[in-house]
Amino acid sequence: MADVSIRNVKKSYGAVAAIHGISVDVEDGEFVTLVGPSGCGKSTLLRMIAGLESITGGDISIGGRVVNNVPPKDRDIAMVFQNYALYPHMTVAENMGFSLQLKGLPKAEIAEKVKKAAEILSLDKLLERHPRQLSGGQRQRVAMGRAIVRDPQVFLFDEPLSNLDAKLRVQMRTEIKAMHQRLKTTTIYVTHDQIEAMTMADKIVVMHGGIIEQVGAPLELYDRPANLFVAGFIGSPSMNVLEGRIESSGFAFGDLTFPIANAPLGSSGRPARYGFRPEHLIMSGEGMPMEIVVVEPTGSETQVVARANNTEITCLFRDRITARPGEIIRVMPDVQKLHLFDNDAGLRLN
Repeated sequence: MADVSIRNVKKSYGAVAAIHGISVDVEDGEFVTLVGPSGCGKSTLLRMIAGLESITGGDISIGGRVVNNVPPKDRDIAMVFQNYALYPHMTVAENMGFSLQLKGLPKAEIAEKVKKAAEILSLDKLLERHPRQLSGGQRQRVAMGRAIVRDPQVFLFDEPLSNLDAKLRVQMRTEIKAMHQRLKTTTIYVTHDQIEAMTMADKIVVMHGGIIEQVGAPLELYDRPANLFVAGFIGSPSMNVLEGRIESSGFAFGDLTFPIANAPLGSSGRPARYGFRPEHLIMSGEGMPMEIVVVEPTGSETQVVARANNTEITCLFRDRITARPGEIIRVMPDVQKLHLFDNDAGLRLN
């Protein structure tokens, strides 16, 4: 195992800059996810760590060794791709052991390593099958097994679950997390799915436009997003954000005034954005009036889209409600879980 250090790394394609000098540390044994929308640079960064993309500037170190000019095969990393990349004419066992065969390891040692990896991933009964005889989830397990047998310093995952259906994605992310807890190998995992990032990672790196917006533990990003982008990207459903101004009496949003517990000193009259999570709204007779637009019961909770001052607001209630579209409900944000952001730069104020 090893730590990974990324220092002021840049990547340009001609005159177009894709990565703008980012720095982040991945500790030994840590599970880190790189998350962000398509085109943010997360897969490019992963490929630079793997050595599949050249670096325009900065340094990448693995286990204290700068690897900028080290070929991928000599970096002691193993990468799992989105499309599995299995050899169709080889069995599961042959696919998993092929890299060890290229290294010239004895057949008995290869067989033992493949057997151990297969047991970890519940593939031991499928070793003689070919990829065409496997489901998508089983193929992804084989790709993971091929990485495990190499016993690398670092695992790299590039959106490995995006080709799977929703139910299988949930199962596979549980298996990947359990595998990491067992092997404790440093892992860097790229995904555009913030639910995957939240449920799997020790640390999340949120990227946008080739820069890092915030780095932190999942709940740290959820509870205290550094800016409007992170606030809107982390969490499903997304945070509600209202545009208005801070007043001495609260947050003025049209003809409504929302409560504020910890406004910055001297901010009265300042334009700002007021954020609250859908689940942090409470039904209250003294709350803000909102007209129901849509009611979406899911069984364990009810999602309600309501409208106030021509702005849609998403509410998430654990209790079942009987209200219907067109009716008025009164809700109040939990004053201890509010978020204030600067109206211009979008940075956190409280």
